[in-house]
Order: sequence, then structure tokens, then C-alpha cells
Amino acid sequence: MFRNNPILVQLKKKIRSKAPRVEGIVKKSDKGFGFLEVDSQTSYFIPPKQMKKVMHGDKIIGKVLIQREKEIIEPEKLIEPFLTRFVGKIKQKDNKFFIVPDYPSLSKDCIQCTIKNDLIHTFQDGDWAVAELESHRLLNNKNIFFAKLISFISNDKNYLTPWLVTLNSYNLEHKDPKILDKSEVKFDSFIERTDLTKLNFITIDDSETKDIDDAIFIKKTKKNYFSVIVAIADPTAYIKQDSRLDKIASNRIFTNYLPGFTVSMLPKKISEDVCSLLPEKKRPVLACKFIILEDGTLLESSICFFLAWIMSKKKLSYKKVSDWLEKKGSWKPDNTIIEYQIILLFQLCIKRISWRKKNALIFREKLEYRFKFSKEYKILDVYVEKRRIAHRVIEEVMILANICAAKFLSKKLGFGIFNIHKGFSDVTIAKHVISILSKFKINFSVENIITLDGFRKLYQSIYKLSNKYLENRIRRYQSFGEFSIHPSSHFSLGFREYATWTSPIRKYSDMINHRLIKSVLIGKKITKFSNDIISKINDRKKKHRMSERDVKDWLYSIYFYKKNNKTEIFVSEITDISRGGIRARLIVNGANVFIPSSFLHPVRNELFIDYENGIIYIKNLALYKITDQIKVQLMEIRMENRNIIAKPVFID
Repeated sequence: MFRNNPILVQLKKKIRSKAPRVEGIVKKSDKGFGFLEVDSQTSYFIPPKQMKKVMHGDKIIGKVLIQREKEIIEPEKLIEPFLTRFVGKIKQKDNKFFIVPDYPSLSKDCIQCTIKNDLIHTFQDGDWAVAELESHRLLNNKNIFFAKLISFISNDKNYLTPWLVTLNSYNLEHKDPKILDKSEVKFDSFIERTDLTKLNFITIDDSETKDIDDAIFIKKTKKNYFSVIVAIADPTAYIKQDSRLDKIASNRIFTNYLPGFTVSMLPKKISEDVCSLLPEKKRPVLACKFIILEDGTLLESSICFFLAWIMSKKKLSYKKVSDWLEKKGSWKPDNTIIEYQIILLFQLCIKRISWRKKNALIFREKLEYRFKFSKEYKILDVYVEKRRIAHRVIEEVMILANICAAKFLSKKLGFGIFNIHKGFSDVTIAKHVISILSKFKINFSVENIITLDGFRKLYQSIYKLSNKYLENRIRRYQSFGEFSIHPSSHFSLGFREYATWTSPIRKYSDMINHRLIKSVLIGKKITKFSNDIISKINDRKKKHRMSERDVKDWLYSIYFYKKNNKTEIFVSEITDISRGGIRARLIVNGANVFIPSSFLHPVRNELFIDYENGIIYIKNLALYKITDQIKVQLMEIRMENRNIIAKPVFID
């Protein structure tokens, strides 16, 4: 009888109007309810009924109400929807179209949708599409979420679906650019170039590589120093600044290398033919000459950039050169000239590695994995690809060339596209690092480790301990690598300044540095560019990294789903520990798996997860920690969110 009492209704309205408001991000659970996360320490319960008004990931303002002596959230205002433009899978029901967003926490959400008027495609169940959210329950005062399909991606039977869907989800290109007219690729013949075509330049790359961007010539001087010329393909000799092709490259920023699928920054006619440093082909290059002393030191006064013509004498492969240097297999260089180049490069590499260990930093190499596909893009195998000595040879020479570019740009201009790394970004973070180090009896001060020299000495000390757990804990406090217009230190390499220019047919930032160096060489007036390009480069780099991760997760899920082998036991390494459980990587093939906490121990109150320190305790005993190797068995392949579920295997 009190239900419609006007006084009671008025009182409820008054209470609601005075209820405190909080702002946060919606997190949805698998059981229909959710939480509003205000910060890392504060969250509020959202009942299932109220969760129907919002989506996982929405940024909202909600009222804090008391229900049955418990604080709950009633969503009130949408600040930023999680979904705007998104990718999803089509479902058809009762002559209506629905789209299921391709996000793990939204895999059960069906959003009704219509088709954009000018979109010509007959959609079927299982098709993948790009959609835009048009109506949100909090924003439009409607009782429905609604979307519009704006483009078709692929049907579910298309073997390229993992790549196409992932690229579309990050709004990345999935086709190589094309040359529309021959006049778009016109060689700049007005610039003088030094003829080096008689020198014995060689290239070392993967056997299947076509876009060859670097060639090297090396000799010994009378003082027993190494004299090196690094020649880099010069696409800026053909592509004018602000031309259509230049704008395409400036939008793409990088060539996107995904497993078995590459999307070029430049048209392949340019990257794999016109500019590629193919053997016995005369090519224009930007070159850098420098001298390395007997102890591996770069003689800075020797650095010289110039424009040239070269003709590579031989294309060599990493595998064959490594085999020969390691005295494996039957391959050998064609002649003594090529043999001499390889030997000198190997000697230089050894000296530079020794020099960097003492004066800079060399981080431990991670295992790299490669997928093997059939012509129909079916996954045949996944295997470890070890970096061998020939990879290190080229890496050391390219690092030297990039140091030279950084010094040149810094001295001549004071700006360019520099690769920087800040180490521990502020004093507060450095204090956390010092706290961790003290537990391992490593004594450094905050003031010391925030300097480049101190950072180098810190890691040299850590490496001597060979403690992977400690390395992991310290590394998680490091900042990420960035790009900057102005020169600054690269802590993780241990260099005062660093700027890449050695891959201009794959990286737009390297094209920019080419143009800057060339402008200095020919006396052309240079206009300093805005900082917008840095944001664009950083954003694209992040998207490429995430797209590679997502494609790999999808491919691994397909691989194990088809294998359907739940008896095999894998050795894995723990990569992360969270409230929900353990993330680990299978060492044999690199697949990431998730172990829910419920699989770790049957009694929940005997399980303590210290996710801050990456340790799991069972009955007060530390049984799992990050970097530990554990044996696991696959339990379930969840194709809807490409998640591989595993459990620990205990073998006596």
C-alpha cells in the first residue's frame, strides 16, 4: 500500500538527488554484474539490472546508493563510450541484424544494427564488419544500444580473416599502396653523387627478403683500424616531399610486419625494385663512413655522410653466413673478396659487442618465434627462430650507423627524429627500484640510477647475478622507448643519443632523417617540423605492436584448436601474475596461456596472490613467481576471445 505513496516517492527522489556521484570505468564480470573502478584502490558494485544500461569499458558518472546496507552504483551520465568505431561478427535473428563486438568482455553482447545506405554487401551469419555505435542507453535516453554497419571485412571462411579483422580493429591498412602514374616516381638527378660502384659492397638479410635497404663495405687501415661505409637505400631520391606517395608513407609511418602477412609503407615497386639494393644493380644511396679503433671505439671525428652510387656485389643470407662462420654446412663465399668482407665484419662485431658490454648496454635476447604457413595460410608449425652470429654482425653495424646519424643531426641541426629512452622516468619510481634492489643487497642511490651512467652500472651489476626474477621486477619500472624531435639519452641502449636512418623504405621516421641529412649536405634550407609527427609515430608504433600481438593470439588459438591435444604437457615461463591468475608463455612455440587462480589451489582462502611483487602463496608458501618455469596442460581453447586456458601439472 506504500508503493505509490506520493510522500514516499518524493522522499526517494530527494535521497537520490543528494546521493554522491563518482566517476570511473565500468568493468563487467562474466556473471552479469560489474564494478565501477574509480581508481586502483576504489571500486563500487554495479547490480545486473544497472549493468544493462552500460557496457564494459564505458567511462561514466554514477550515483552511489545504499541497497541492503551495501553501496551500489546507478549509472547516470556517459562521459566516454568504450565503443565508437568497432569491429564485430554478424548474427541474424528474426530478420534483424545484430553485431557482437570483438572484445573479450563484450563477447556476449549483441547490438542491433542497420546497414549504411551506400554499403553494397549482402550480410550473412558469421560475416565480420566494421560498425559505429549510434545509440547508447545513457546518451540517447533510449532503452537500446544501436549500431550502423559501415564496411564489410570478411566472411568467417576466408583464410585471411585473422589478419583482416585485426587490422580493421586498429584502423590500419590491409593492402599495399600503389603507384597511380609513372610520373609519381621520378629520380632527382640534380644532386651530385660519389661513384662507389667499384667497391665490394655486400648485403646480408633473410633469404626471402626483397626490400633490401642496407649494404656494407669494410676494410682495414694502415693503423689496423676498421674503415666502414654503410650505404642505405634512398627512396627520397624518388619520392618528393608532400607528394601523394609521401603523404601515404607519412600516414602509414611503418611497414607492418605480421606473421605471414606484410603491409608495406611504400609501393612494392619502390621498396622491392627501384630502391632495393639488389646485387649487380646500380642504386642511389645515402652513405656514412666512419672508423672503429682497435678497442671497438667509434672515432667521432671520422663520421662523414655523403650521397653516392653503389652496386652490391652479393646478396648473402643470415643462415649461410652464420653456418660458414660457425663452421657448419657446405656453403662458402663465392670468392676471397666476399670472404674477406665477411671476416672483417665478424671481427668488427666481436670488438663492438665487447665495447658495448663495458661502455653501454646489451640486453638479454628473447626467444623469437615464427609461424610456418601453407600456400592457403594454414598453420603448419610454430618454431623458435634463434638469432645467430650474422644477425649480430648486421645489428652492430646498423647500431654504429644510427649513432653516427644521431651525432650528425645533433651537431648540425639540433633536431631530427631521435629514439629516446628515459630509464626510470621520475624519482618516485626510482625509489621503488631502490627498495627492490636493497632486498638483493645491491646498493645504489636514487640520484645515481636516474643518470645514464648510473643506469648502465645498475644493469651491469644485475646481469652479474643472473637473476631473471630481479631483472623482471626492475624492468617493469622502466619507461617505454619513445621518439623525440630533440636529442636525448637512450638509457636501455646506454647511449647519449640515437637516431635511426637505416630503414627508410620501411620507416617514415628514417625517411625524415634522410631528408634532414641530405638537406645539410646540399645546403638546402631546413624548416623545423612540428611535434605532431612524434605523436603520430608513437601512436602507430603502439597500434602495430598490438595488432601483431592480437594476430598471434588468434593464430595460436586456431593452431591448438585444430590440434585438439589435451594430453600434451608443455614447459612454460610465467610472464605475469594478476588477481585472476597466471599468464605464461609456452617455451616450445611462444603461445600465451592463462591459468585461472581456481586451477592453482582448491581452497581459495589458502591462496594469496601478491600481484605487486609477482608471487603466489599457498598456505603461506611462495609456490609461483614471475619468470618461474612450470609444466602446464591445455584445458580449453576459447575461440570467441582467442584465449588459451591451461592448468599446472604436478609430476612427481
